[in-house]
Amino acid sequence: MTDRTQALPATPNHELTQVRDPLSWRAELGRQWGRRRTAWAFGLLLALPLVLVASFAFGERSTSSRGGTTTRIFDLAQSGAANFSLVLVFLASELLLVLLAALFCGDAVPSEASWASLRYLLIAPVQRARLLTSKLAIGVASTLIATVLLPAWGLLVGGLAYGWDPLTNPIGENLTWGQFLPRLALAMGYIFVTLLPIAGIAFWLGTRSDAPLAAVGGAVLFNILLNILDQLDALDPYRNAFPGHYSRAWMDALAVSPDYTDMLHGALWALVWAVAFTMLAYRRFRRSDILS
Repeated sequence: MTDRTQALPATPNHELTQVRDPLSWRAELGRQWGRRRTAWAFGLLLALPLVLVASFAFGERSTSSRGGTTTRIFDLAQSGAANFSLVLVFLASELLLVLLAALFCGDAVPSEASWASLRYLLIAPVQRARLLTSKLAIGVASTLIATVLLPAWGLLVGGLAYGWDPLTNPIGENLTWGQFLPRLALAMGYIFVTLLPIAGIAFWLGTRSDAPLAAVGGAVLFNILLNILDQLDALDPYRNAFPGHYSRAWMDALAVSPDYTDMLHGALWALVWAVAFTMLAYRRFRRSDILS
């Protein structure tokens, strides 16, 4: 077998490194975080709690007719950092985080194809699976960062705006900070797992298209379609397997007496969907002709 390094005896080591670098995780991380759409995505994530605070400042807090107890979710958001962060997660988990997961994982492959650089990345002497793995890993890691950043930033903004009171639910029961923070971390971990099917679908669509918008938009539309079908009682019990059926089960972790049954079912089904579409993506990418 011919040694590749013997064919290029005069090639300096740093030039060989430059050939391998475009396929490394560090290089993929640089591509992911160097794109303007990544900056816009995280900028929107950071702006959301500021927009909420500004909206609350111009709005009117409603009170019930008895005792002045606030019951609406947006009134509870102004009760302290814990409530504010929870309302922020509620508003963002079913749309903004879904969109970011589809963007980070669905745009990775077709963006290279649209720039006509995918063929040149594959010239390097590595398997296609390695290229795909680096893109998937960075996309999933970016989704995880967004999922962790959202409540952390919400706690900081909510604390500065409304104080550092612990969580208070609509019926007046409280969770101390010692109870709330571990459960919030568990809830965000569950939300991250429920985003993996969307990431997997977007990633699979990205291996089938040269258009980033088709992969990202297709995954979001697929999620919307499944959410619509999930509302049909006639689909029982099959709708329980839909990736979004247990999307709000994370709230159970923040109850005074938590029940994790739905969270367990939702996590298992989410992993099934994510693994299935990730396998389809690898199968498609390894067999397809790269023309871009």
